[in-house]
Amino acid sequence: MKMREWVRFPSKWIEDGGLKQLQWTNSEVSGSNNIAALMVLAPIAHHADDEGVAVCTYDRLALATGLSRAKVSAGLTVLEKLQVIDRAPSGRSTFRLLNYSEAGGWSKLPARGLYGAGRIIGFEHFHLRTMNELHALKLYYLFARRRSNSTNMAHISYDKIEAYTGIARPRIRKGISFLASVGMVHVEHIPSRANERGTANAYRLPFIDPYAHLGTRGRDSDFALAE
Repeated sequence: MKMREWVRFPSKWIEDGGLKQLQWTNSEVSGSNNIAALMVLAPIAHHADDEGVAVCTYDRLALATGLSRAKVSAGLTVLEKLQVIDRAPSGRSTFRLLNYSEAGGWSKLPARGLYGAGRIIGFEHFHLRTMNELHALKLYYLFARRRSNSTNMAHISYDKIEAYTGIARPRIRKGISFLASVGMVHVEHIPSRANERGTANAYRLPFIDPYAHLGTRGRDSDFALAE
């Protein structure tokens, strides 16, 4: 079956502070497992059926993410502990996204456009070695959760980013820059509501409603200003 442009992604756990639990601790292994968890979550969501159940072998998850089978397994364990997925609900190589049908609890997650030859292209730049990789992925999922249907952008301040993700404010810009450099987010500069002469940042994920952006709607329109 052809992959959809975007998929339904249960994301209330992000609103409830789940991303804050994924930290780069003194143990590099723990930090890399947390990166692996957020990487492997994407292809599970991309292959989920209408009940939130995905059939994905370790080989498919390894191909999509570029991770070893051992790291795929470690990432799945992290997701299970976070209560984001349930492993083997319908037998081997199946995963259920928890709270899939919860009202107001899901977001759009980009899907088909992310891939090339079965692999998520942006993930080629993730090597599980740095705190910034973890921060970048946490930001990616946060922007998906906070995306506005009316503007196709996430309008969120650094203070709120820090509150939702646990990323220290001085490190947020570096994480956003990493995401932008690998083509996983577009940073838009929009008129600020707080200062009529100022600007604010908003964040747009590629491959969701690709024709809804400032170039087609106008930088000074209500589209740009909407919350």
